[in-house]
Amino acid sequence: MSRTAYVFGDRRDHVAEQHRCLELAYDPMTLERLAEAGVGPGMRCLEVGAGGGSVAEWLARRVGAAGSVLATDIEPAFEPVAPGLEVIRHDLVRDPLPEAAFDVVHARLVLLLLPERLAVLDRLVRALRPGGVLQLDEFDITYGPGLLMPDPGAAELYETFMRAKIRVMTRAGVDVAWGRNAAAAMRRAGLTDVDPRPRVELWDACSPGARLVAHHTRQLRDRFAEEGMTDRQLADVRALMAHPGFRAASCVVYSVQGRRPLEVA
Repeated sequence: MSRTAYVFGDRRDHVAEQHRCLELAYDPMTLERLAEAGVGPGMRCLEVGAGGGSVAEWLARRVGAAGSVLATDIEPAFEPVAPGLEVIRHDLVRDPLPEAAFDVVHARLVLLLLPERLAVLDRLVRALRPGGVLQLDEFDITYGPGLLMPDPGAAELYETFMRAKIRVMTRAGVDVAWGRNAAAAMRRAGLTDVDPRPRVELWDACSPGARLVAHHTRQLRDRFAEEGMTDRQLADVRALMAHPGFRAASCVVYSVQGRRPLEVA
């Protein structure tokens, strides 16, 4: 991802917790879909925006000694431990990628953050070998209503916070509805067999997705302040999301796969 566009910054104390919550919340979906794509021995894989490395390490175990995994990130946060796994510092917007080199390319919650997302999508498609599969796992954060709250004041606070979060993301160049549009963009980019799978979960105080959003009140504190939220309000949001009476629908996460045609013009 691009350093200039990354809304979450690179403070290690915040990023480590973000990666942990992302892995707990979304690795099961991501890995199930990659397994469906047929990731197996001898394949070459590209993991873009590798985060804490859990998906890259899973890919490396699946492809084995005969395969390879290239994991990229603007600020790599892990060291490779699996054979055949290479981790590099890489700006997806500016730095080159090999073309027609990978059987599988995966990116989770990357393109929605980049104003240059369509140009980056084209680069990822070109990085695929003919017949290779691209998987994008992306949010649509315009959806995510509160369902049960301890009291009416808590319900109003949660709505205020979620509206502010959308404004924070939009001001940073995030396409807050990108998840719902990714499938059509992948088809326009020339992929076939495009297969979008939406997923919504119930969040409560124990949900890693809810803990991730609560963590954003600290990670993005200054940006929320610019949108008019006080430190007291943000603390109240954290308390609300840890309350046993809290229930909300998650945002929608779309896992979308598409295949590069075997015959490439």
